[in-house]
Amino acid sequence: MAEKSLPSSDLSGLRDQIDRIDRDILELLNKRARCALDVAAVKQQEAGDEAPVFYRPEREARVLRNIAAINPGPLSNEKVVQVYRQIMSACLALEEPLRVAYLGPEGTFTQMATLKQFGHSVIGSPMVTVGDVFREVATETCHYGVVPVENSTEGVISHTLDNFLDNQLYIVGEVSIRVHQCLMTQPDADLDTLTRIYSHQQSFGQCRRWLDGHYPDLPRITTSSNSEAAKTAAEDPTAAAIAGEIAAEVYGLQIQSRKIEDLSDNTTRFIVVGREEIGPSGNDKTSIMVSTHNQPGALYKLLEPFHRHDVSLTAIETRPSRTGVWSYVFFIDFEGHREDDKIRDVLAEIDRDALEIRLLGSYPRAIHPE
Repeated sequence: MAEKSLPSSDLSGLRDQIDRIDRDILELLNKRARCALDVAAVKQQEAGDEAPVFYRPEREARVLRNIAAINPGPLSNEKVVQVYRQIMSACLALEEPLRVAYLGPEGTFTQMATLKQFGHSVIGSPMVTVGDVFREVATETCHYGVVPVENSTEGVISHTLDNFLDNQLYIVGEVSIRVHQCLMTQPDADLDTLTRIYSHQQSFGQCRRWLDGHYPDLPRITTSSNSEAAKTAAEDPTAAAIAGEIAAEVYGLQIQSRKIEDLSDNTTRFIVVGREEIGPSGNDKTSIMVSTHNQPGALYKLLEPFHRHDVSLTAIETRPSRTGVWSYVFFIDFEGHREDDKIRDVLAEIDRDALEIRLLGSYPRAIHPE
């Protein structure tokens, strides 16, 4: 049986109710915006001759978590967080438009991570290399930078870590993006006449089984980014690209197959770099860089305090040191904030045995991937 439609009088009443609610929302949005301007004025007055810091990642993280915790539905927590991120982004832009460098070009997952972290009111600056992103932040051309650091399928992106060897920036946030890869072509392309597929090497690795099953004989040509692959496919009717949905939007391509990644929970983690340390948000991670003596038991001495103080490690990566042959630097991520008592104790113990320890930052843990 077909569902009965509502009487037109009922539908009209519901639309009137929505209109009233929209007016209330608009009034409250502008009330929030005026409050944000008052906050900016107070920060400017308190800063004196110093440049005020308008963006506080730990404050935003607390707000978003609190909103999700009290959300009664029917909107999902994910959708509510997305909406509030845009509200906060627009209000922050009234205080000070943020300039954020990210690993470009446009249409990459890093741009998606930037928009997820800062909202669409941010002024994004795509950079050619990770080093360029670090440089833009270090020279104060941009307030913050966003770079990929780890993929759940392909592992750690080592050249991102290497940039901390040459820079004094801090990690001030992290972003997790659920990576959904898509096969895309020109809108009028004939799939039977495709001659090649372009993509970044990471994306090829994430879609290996799908490609082996669907296009085993097509050459796979590696590009510097998924965005570059999409741009190339947009200029060649016999070529396809593997990239995210945002690349199809930017370059006018048609998505032929969605979610072709081999693992459905494939996630990429991005870090946000800045020039200042961040206070606790209540659910934080800390990253450190440690160089140790090249001697037996060095790694055990480094990790044992974490076990004894019941601090959970989330990642550990080894990179060659630039100070000597067969000398190494350890990058370690763990739960907690540098101001937590037990984290202070762990760092103090490590500092006694390590050649050098550098705090890369304590920062809010990523909101769940979308």
